[in-house]
Amino acid sequence: MTQMDQAKRGTITEEMRYVAAVEGLDPEELRRRIAAGTAIIPKNVHHDFNPIGVGLGLSTKVNANIGTSGHHQQLHEELEKLRMAVQCGAEMVMDLSTGDGLDMVRKEIVRRCPVILGTVPIYQAVADRGSVFDMSADDLFGVIEQHARDGVDFVTVHCGVTREAVRRLDADGRIAGIVSRGGSMLASYIARTGQENPLLTQYDRLLDIAFEHDMTLSLGDGLRPGATADATDAAQIMELMTLGELTRRAHVKGVQVMIEGPGHVPIDQITANVLLQKRVCHGAPFYVLGPLTSDIGAGYDHITGAIGGAVASAAGADVLCYLTPAEHLRLPTVQDVRDGVIATKIAAHSGDLAKGVHGAHARDDQMSVYRKKLDWEGQYRLSLDPEKAREIRMMSEDYDKAVCTMCGTLCSMALENTRSKVGEVLTVEPGEDGHRPVRVGSPEYRRSVQA
Repeated sequence: MTQMDQAKRGTITEEMRYVAAVEGLDPEELRRRIAAGTAIIPKNVHHDFNPIGVGLGLSTKVNANIGTSGHHQQLHEELEKLRMAVQCGAEMVMDLSTGDGLDMVRKEIVRRCPVILGTVPIYQAVADRGSVFDMSADDLFGVIEQHARDGVDFVTVHCGVTREAVRRLDADGRIAGIVSRGGSMLASYIARTGQENPLLTQYDRLLDIAFEHDMTLSLGDGLRPGATADATDAAQIMELMTLGELTRRAHVKGVQVMIEGPGHVPIDQITANVLLQKRVCHGAPFYVLGPLTSDIGAGYDHITGAIGGAVASAAGADVLCYLTPAEHLRLPTVQDVRDGVIATKIAAHSGDLAKGVHGAHARDDQMSVYRKKLDWEGQYRLSLDPEKAREIRMMSEDYDKAVCTMCGTLCSMALENTRSKVGEVLTVEPGEDGHRPVRVGSPEYRRSVQA
């Protein structure tokens, strides 16, 4: 049985108990949310790792994409990116490999992956046949089943790329057209065969595979906008409406679902997109790419995406897919992965503060206490990137003192700490007979601090 199926039967699984403890949530409440489809635990029965929850009331998760390409096939690099992504706090990783030897690549990544792992099976279905024009529906479903058996926790399936939605997209004259690889592949399949998307017409077959392995379906946004001018257009909304109906069918079957969303979206449209998805798709967890709030951030799209991600998370998005400085330009390096995950973790946490997620405010409050105390080690421990924080601090000539080179003796925190203790007697200055008492705020105290 799937986590959702067991939740519907009233069973609180060990996975639910674990996630509830991590998230500071009552296990029974988590069970109810999983039964309703507003929360999920994407964990294939063949993949061994500590379960991670996604959805309503849970902390916003971060996904990092890795994977080889036909132009750069270095598995050791992708495994290092996997290690770096997890080290920096990514709770989900997607293997988007499109080169050769994809079965071997995927199995090695599954074996080493200690977090939720996703794939896009159509990439391999097309790669194995050499061309999308030679791929059959059976080829695609065969690959999906193989990924499920190998332990993939969720698969992105672009079931909403329909003949009518593609026709509408073409009629509306988008600037960027279809930017999803999977979406473009299925649009090409439809154009070649004249038939409807097999992921839609054989959706029950897909549900059966997912149910057998408790593999979550990530209903993909194959028609997501790849330019801010294309955001929230008719084709995008038409696809979303289809995904809403498919979500309902999956829930009836007991299959866990999340919905993928845009994409390039102006900042003033992000909240509306999140609320619309939640309404149309029955509260299913929402997984957004960025969103990017501008199209001109080349080289800095980890920042562009983090801006949109913070807004999306605050509005109710449940997963933020990272972007790296290499987005739109090349395959990311290990350092790009690090920068992308950290930027997106900042966005996710910012959203969690707005949503009141358990523990989010406590961490920020404790960081503020450490800053007030000028406790550098405490600040390193609570920061999202302790290594970077320490590295920057160590560049200062005052790294071992209770000041920083920004303010020096004019530090507001130091002045506040002094102001709150003015008149208090402290033993701070040695004398002939040991330490003599000196009052905080006195000339002797100031001379001692300066020394």
